Amino acid sequence: MKGDPHLTPLHWLSEALIIGGVILLGAAWDVLFEAHRAHKLASTGPYAYLRHPQYAGFILILVGFLVQWPTLLTLIMFPILATMYFRLARAEEREALAQFGEAYRLYAANTPAFFPRLSRVHVPQLPSGGNGSPTTWHRAKRS
Repeated sequence: MKGDPHLTPLHWLSEALIIGGVILLGAAWDVLFEAHRAHKLASTGPYAYLRHPQYAGFILILVGFLVQWPTLLTLIMFPILATMYFRLARAEEREALAQFGEAYRLYAANTPAFFPRLSRVHVPQLPSGGNGSPTTWHRAKRS
């Protein structure tokens, strides 16, 4: 491609992935911080669509850098970092299951881990008795 490399569709794609990842990461951290502080299961905001939006955000950022700057280092580091995030996510799922029990089991059964469903059925925030356990559970179509 000729001209300014910052004005190519690939560069725009990489910028969109990086910015989208940063936005997702920030939104997820806000929800996770509040849930942690209240000793509740994070199930609102990005967590209503993904169980691990913070790691999905990191992966989007990594893919964005890989598209923008495909060097030997980024090609080597991407699978290593992605594997680490997937392993961290699985470890956190075991911890959440131990802490929240059936509430987490229901949440995990209805919320994908890393890739949102295109035909998403919205799972509303879990009502809780203080420890994240649901008092009711229902599914509602998202409009």
